[in-house]
Amino acid sequence: MSDGPVSTVELAERLGEEGLVLIDVRTSGEYAGLSVAPCDPRPGRIPGARHVGLDELFDAGAGGPDAVRALVGADAGAEVIAYCHSGSRSAAAVQVLAAAGYRARNYEGSWHAWSRHPELPAETDA
Repeated sequence: MSDGPVSTVELAERLGEEGLVLIDVRTSGEYAGLSVAPCDPRPGRIPGARHVGLDELFDAGAGGPDAVRALVGADAGAEVIAYCHSGSRSAAAVQVLAAAGYRARNYEGSWHAWSRHPELPAETDA
């Protein structure tokens, strides 16, 4: 089941909430903070996000709901919020997540919006 989109304010308030799963479907380089779009003021990821690349998620989706749940690491029914750079890849991810039985939501602003708020936390591997 897919619920409505998540706002930056809501996500910031809910970071670290027990039972909430946050996945970053960008590339490994984007997730690590080693690759950043020129339009973003800073590199990185939202703290607590798990990296599940979109291609990897699609591959798991071809294997069915159990394969997706094994990849994401959460039981069916969990709330999973997906984000990417601008909300497009994560919108596609939400469809796969919902088909696997998650309460899937898209953070439409994604890293493009989050990175514009210096008061919001970020992590990098750099």
